[in-house]
Amino acid sequence: MIRRHFTAGAAALVAAITLAAAPARADVPVGAIEILSGPAAAYGIAIKAGLELALDEINKKGVLGGQKIALTVEDSAGNKDQAINAARKLIGRDKVVLVIGPTLSNEMFAVGPVTNERKVPTIGTSTTAAGITEMGPYIFRTSLPEADVIPVTLKKAQSRGVKTIALMYANDDAFSKSGFDTMKAAAEKLGLNIVAIESFGSKDQDFSAQLTKIKGLKPDAIGISALVEPVSGVLLQARQLGFGKETQFIGGNGSNSPKLGEIAGAAADGLIVGSPWFIAKPDPVSEKFVADFKAKYNKSPDQFAAQAYDTMFIAAAAIDRAGAADSDKIRDALTKTSSSGVMGPFTFTPGRDPASSEGVVVLEMQGGKFGIAR
Repeated sequence: MIRRHFTAGAAALVAAITLAAAPARADVPVGAIEILSGPAAAYGIAIKAGLELALDEINKKGVLGGQKIALTVEDSAGNKDQAINAARKLIGRDKVVLVIGPTLSNEMFAVGPVTNERKVPTIGTSTTAAGITEMGPYIFRTSLPEADVIPVTLKKAQSRGVKTIALMYANDDAFSKSGFDTMKAAAEKLGLNIVAIESFGSKDQDFSAQLTKIKGLKPDAIGISALVEPVSGVLLQARQLGFGKETQFIGGNGSNSPKLGEIAGAAADGLIVGSPWFIAKPDPVSEKFVADFKAKYNKSPDQFAAQAYDTMFIAAAAIDRAGAADSDKIRDALTKTSSSGVMGPFTFTPGRDPASSEGVVVLEMQGGKFGIAR
């Protein structure tokens, strides 16, 4: 009897020691580089929110048989050097197996060579400039390039009777310059007469000289390629100079933010912009996303939050497909991963861009909010 008690007690003790010694399953480290401070923070804050909302759902089930994804988000503040330092920190200190971001194309052009050299797959959710994925085989993006979106927007303007157009763009960042190049090429292809091309700095606040020159030419439309802050400034000054409803304003992807209405107010009314997603999209998956986002953050999501939300699910699916928290295997898995999310069906092209632009919708700003352009 004594021996039996001793044996049972010893077995229990061994089991307890074995359980205590067994290491807990490690989280899968994933990094994100987003603009969380500074003038362009509206984009990065929305992206971070979308990523974290998706992660709430993903980590209930886990990846790789139950492991959680541990997301570390670094603030780039819209600064290329800070974005590079963030990438090096995520790779060197946090040992991330995948990076999401950075927010802007000019940041990605700085960070992409770093992460590609380290062979860490990197997914841009809002980088729309030409040439992003050409930096290397580890660079992906889930955001539709401006080349897929802007032509749709210009066709809508043309259907409204636009025949002549003036173009304005910020000449000191890669995103705005690439958007302008796309806008110019698309306008020429549609046979629109470009009557003027004017540039400015992304931190400029006075656009009166450019607008005065354009006003004398009386174009049917003005296309603006820049981030939301300078676009808002152009619109405000344009209205002050007497531009009315007879002039169709057209924005690129940088205009597609609720902040446009917040800054420019009624001056933004009538501006049209193309988008791969709209909050009123009649789809159960999209409707659930909007409801969950509002419940968590007490505000409505925008396109940038929606793209980030889907991207986190794509990343999780690739990690599962890879079968290990291994960057090379995850990179290969991404090329084979497909999903159906808020944005609709998704796969990567062989060039690691989104495979389809069929879901582009043209939005129009009215009363401080975007609605579907009629």
